[in-house]
Amino acid sequence: MERQKRKSAVKVVEKAVAAPDVGKLPPQARELEEAVLGALMLEKDAYSVVSEILKPESFYDPSHQLIYDSIQGLAMQQKPVDVLTVVEELKRRGELETAGGAVYIAELSEKVASAAHIEYHARIIAQKSMARELIAFSSDVSQQAFDETVDVDDLMQETEGRLFEISQRNVKKDVIQINPVIREAMNNIQLAANRKDGMSGLPTGFKELDKLTSGWQKSDLVIIAARPAMGKTAFVLSMAKNMALDFEQPVGVFSLEMSNVQLVNRLIVNVCQIKGESIKSGRLSDDEWERLDKNHKFLYNAPIYIDDTPSLSVFELRTKARRLVREHDVKILIIDYLQLMNASGMSFGSREQEVSMISRSLKGLAKELNIPIVALSQLNRGVESRQGHEGKRPQLADLRESGAIEQDADIVCFIHRPEYYRITEDERGNSLVGIAEIIVAKHRNGPTGIASMRFDSEYARFQNLDDYAVGRNYVERPSRMNAQTKPADSSADSSFSSPGLAPQKNDSLPF
Repeated sequence: MERQKRKSAVKVVEKAVAAPDVGKLPPQARELEEAVLGALMLEKDAYSVVSEILKPESFYDPSHQLIYDSIQGLAMQQKPVDVLTVVEELKRRGELETAGGAVYIAELSEKVASAAHIEYHARIIAQKSMARELIAFSSDVSQQAFDETVDVDDLMQETEGRLFEISQRNVKKDVIQINPVIREAMNNIQLAANRKDGMSGLPTGFKELDKLTSGWQKSDLVIIAARPAMGKTAFVLSMAKNMALDFEQPVGVFSLEMSNVQLVNRLIVNVCQIKGESIKSGRLSDDEWERLDKNHKFLYNAPIYIDDTPSLSVFELRTKARRLVREHDVKILIIDYLQLMNASGMSFGSREQEVSMISRSLKGLAKELNIPIVALSQLNRGVESRQGHEGKRPQLADLRESGAIEQDADIVCFIHRPEYYRITEDERGNSLVGIAEIIVAKHRNGPTGIASMRFDSEYARFQNLDDYAVGRNYVERPSRMNAQTKPADSSADSSFSSPGLAPQKNDSLPF
């Protein structure tokens, strides 16, 4: 008797060990898929409820994918959707038998009484589909991570890109009733009315430009475009300096073209009025050493945050930008420049498609973070082939590589310096030496126009016309810096102040 018990116990143990684990089934909801398809063939307006939620690949059963695809095709052709039309459509495509046959399709419509809960059911199907997609995605990433021939940095880039694709395809923003939006709009109007300068956005410190734009607005994508050597970087650095030092607004700068030290050197040249050649060589005159010692301290503790990651991907930018806004309360992002960015991890048919995706992503990021994003962009050579003062002014058609930049941007500005093209006088005989035009060619929520300012090529900086007339010493400008320091004596200033501008021998930037 005891032996039989032991034998029986052994058998039980053997059975437990021998029973294989059947594994995990992919997330699915077959019964809900049948209910949704049946409801779609019962009520004519049902498709409009689920069209933004479901795609053919959202269904787990391949036959259900074919049936939904035929329903989608009928709806897009504005044809009625019912059992007979779906069967005929599948026949026309040669997919009827693969989809289960006419009998199975008729049975689907019998499994539901109405389309009352179709939206709820559709959302469950969509969630199951997303779960399957994430499982396949993570499995592929895991497999590649075990492969020692795969570069980990490349894998991370690709992983981030594909994950971004999945989230963009599946995340939808809900609609909002207008009342809270009206309250926010009225509050913004009241805040702008209470400001003496009438600014509703972030002031750039350039008076004529701020009059046109009322400052850079939240969630706007601003494109600053120009031909090489026109001063794109000089313009945004002058603007960043104004914002950070004069208005104490935190600024984030992503420099894909220059290192952080080169960028800071440009800021030192701008603020301290020292020639770029002197900075590079270290051969400064006594006056320059004095200006460097007196003015460079204003850059210490300035709320300017620089990232000089080369070939930055749009996905890295999103991660870093969120961190800057969260940790440093950055109010504006500057990207120098757009064409040097990439969208690694995603495949594109052409560079134009990639740039289009980057510009769309930048606009989406500006909306998500609710701050303005200023991106620099190159222009094509069309400007060079045109003649005359007007012909040399850039146009929207000159934007390089993608018309999507023009489409996605809220504001498009061009930098134009007539002096660069040896145009020293306008049609009225006024001197254009040292004059820069910021041409607002597109303004989605305001007027277009031209803001004139001075470009000081010696110190690679842009200034208001009236500020320049006061003198070239930065500490003469009205700003919070004036409250902290004054020139030691007038003789020190006279060495680098100038009553007017002389034509520059070299129109290119100092470095």
